[in-house]
Amino acid sequence: MEKLKQILREFKIKEKDYLFKTISNGLINDTYLVLNKEDPKYILQRINTNIFTEFQDLIYNIDLVLPLLDAPDYNKIELIRTNGGEPFLKTETSEVWRVMTFVKGSTVYNTTTDIEIAREAGRIIGEFHSLLKDFDVKQVKETLAGFHDINLRYDQFKTARKNAYPIKIEQAKKAIDFVDNNIKRLLNITFNELPVRVCHNDTKLNNILFSNNKKALCLIDLDTIMPGTFLYDFGDAVRTIANTAPENEIELDKINFRTDLFEAFIDGLKINKDIFSETEKEQMSIGVALMPFLHGIRALTDFLENNRYYKVSYEMQNLDRCMSLFTFSHLAFNLQESMKKIIKTKLNGV
Repeated sequence: MEKLKQILREFKIKEKDYLFKTISNGLINDTYLVLNKEDPKYILQRINTNIFTEFQDLIYNIDLVLPLLDAPDYNKIELIRTNGGEPFLKTETSEVWRVMTFVKGSTVYNTTTDIEIAREAGRIIGEFHSLLKDFDVKQVKETLAGFHDINLRYDQFKTARKNAYPIKIEQAKKAIDFVDNNIKRLLNITFNELPVRVCHNDTKLNNILFSNNKKALCLIDLDTIMPGTFLYDFGDAVRTIANTAPENEIELDKINFRTDLFEAFIDGLKINKDIFSETEKEQMSIGVALMPFLHGIRALTDFLENNRYYKVSYEMQNLDRCMSLFTFSHLAFNLQESMKKIIKTKLNGV
């Protein structure tokens, strides 16, 4: 606690007797809610520089984009400067810390069965892209090379499979078979036909802040802001909005695809439909299969490599993660035509 107080004193905020509450949703950074008595004020984070080796570029991107994410229907978040005017603090032990403003009266949902929350999630993601549509994407730096590159993730998986212990291969047989049976469908996506946008790249439902009356306020967890295609943000959102089961669900028969929630999400997105190209609209549905597959193959690769990347609380957790993700990806593959029809009807009005 005293260490956190010392860190906070390095930033340009009023010195008070702050309290700290650990936020455990994230898998990468260490995050703390900073409270004045019971009133939340700031988010304090220690950036995992083992993962985000280019942390200066990461913070550069956030610092560049945050001022643009400010509109009547989009809540502004500020990056607090250090006493020396820097957007982050690097300690003598090379830890990297940052502070951002907390959005008062906000909450998050890991999953939902609520049509209005699904619709609002679509609206705020569309608003995010609308606010950044005219921004020169070349100014934004790629902080995690190949983050959503399916070819790279497949190559990493093949290397991990080649070098894995035989027991790991046996334990992961179903997951490995799913990769082998479906990878070609994703390697054929024509990414070069899609416009490059400033993307959030991690638009799962619990990275959206909501008010107490279910109005979406803004996106959070902005470390992955980078160039990308809308397929990434679309697919990542749908995998956690149309599925009412939690991300870590191990009872695979509970994983589902709620078409009514998907339609509501598209209704929200429709408010900003004019920013999307016809090619994007045509390929959005495959993004719903791509993103859980990508997350799944990364978790599977990490399992085969003995859990080097993600935080795990038990040995088989990465394998459980990947099977949950692959189960939703399987549903999305089977619903391609249905999703295409909904997207075409709602975003083109035909």
